[in-house]
Amino acid sequence: MFDYLIVGAGFAGSVMAERLASQMDASVLLIDRRPHIGGNAYDFYNEAGILVHRYGPHIFHTNSKRVFDYLTRFTAWRPYEHRVQASVDGQLVPIPINLDTLNKLYGLNMTCRQVEDFLTSVAEPRSPIMTSEDVVVSRVGRELYEKFFRNYTRKQWGLDPSELDASVTLRVPVRTSRDDRYFTDQYQAMPLHGYTRMFERMLDHPNIRIMLNTEFRDVREEVSFTNVIFTGKIDEYFDYCLGKLPYRSLRFEHQTHNSKRFQPAAVVNYPNEHAYTRVTEFKYLTGQQHASTSVVFEYPCSEGDPYYPIPQPQNAELYRQYKTMAEFTPNVHFAGRLGTYKYYNMDQVVAQALKLYQTITERADHPLLLTDRAVDQEEMRDRSAA
Repeated sequence: MFDYLIVGAGFAGSVMAERLASQMDASVLLIDRRPHIGGNAYDFYNEAGILVHRYGPHIFHTNSKRVFDYLTRFTAWRPYEHRVQASVDGQLVPIPINLDTLNKLYGLNMTCRQVEDFLTSVAEPRSPIMTSEDVVVSRVGRELYEKFFRNYTRKQWGLDPSELDASVTLRVPVRTSRDDRYFTDQYQAMPLHGYTRMFERMLDHPNIRIMLNTEFRDVREEVSFTNVIFTGKIDEYFDYCLGKLPYRSLRFEHQTHNSKRFQPAAVVNYPNEHAYTRVTEFKYLTGQQHASTSVVFEYPCSEGDPYYPIPQPQNAELYRQYKTMAEFTPNVHFAGRLGTYKYYNMDQVVAQALKLYQTITERADHPLLLTDRAVDQEEMRDRSAA
């Protein structure tokens, strides 16, 4: 008999397993359908001996001291500030759009003070802001929208930005300075020995048993347990009885090259001319010294592992119906991107799991579904404190 069956060994499931085992002395069975722990953050040494991320780049950044301190229990860190370039008009320019991006694209010599006036002159204000297209066009105008955002978004989501919720492009800032960092969070670092090593340390507890290559349906009737933490797809838990929640997937093409460097930045985005959306070179992320280098090309697709919940009103409504069902399902708690059908950064998933653990300890006798609002409030508090 296990106190908890946890489905999914990514961030949400692993944090919950560690907290329940180490702090509540609970017995935990952690399962995952994949042959490894770590979820999408899983990394490994390839045949050339280069540390790569199997499912595309995972860059850790957060403004939450609480989250950073928690993960520091299981890893040392390598300071790292992520930088991305975009291939536009036959040249590489910084993304997010900043002063240098605009000067290089248009052959200008603007100062920081002049950039805002330039953006105001090209912007096409829209009200209300409803879609991703509205967000970008109202900030940087039609031409920059076409160069940087429209085709990239269409490749990434299989939809035009005019069909997507504003939240998709709200995540990407526009800067009037020369700051070319992709993120500006207070804490930016990579696990010194990789994500998988961090997960191994997190799950190294006698109360935690791990079963890989294991489906939930394979154990739900065969194993005795009292509670479930489900970090898989919420619609799958309910056998898709209301229909499937749609996701966007990715196909990864890994390559190793006999050269020290493949490209001039960790990530190069391709918003227009190629079927892939970006290329990542891992040695920038890890700091590894090696005579060869490894990269991954990302091709968005409609079929495959679920990576990105598609933010459209009809999908949000379908999720709301599943969430209502979940609220009346005793002793089952849903967490993570798939369990709450929302795109979260890694630090936000950790914050969500820590909040869920706290709520379980405070309301141990009551089943709970952690709401998106509770997660958002927790994140806001963390960011305000930082």
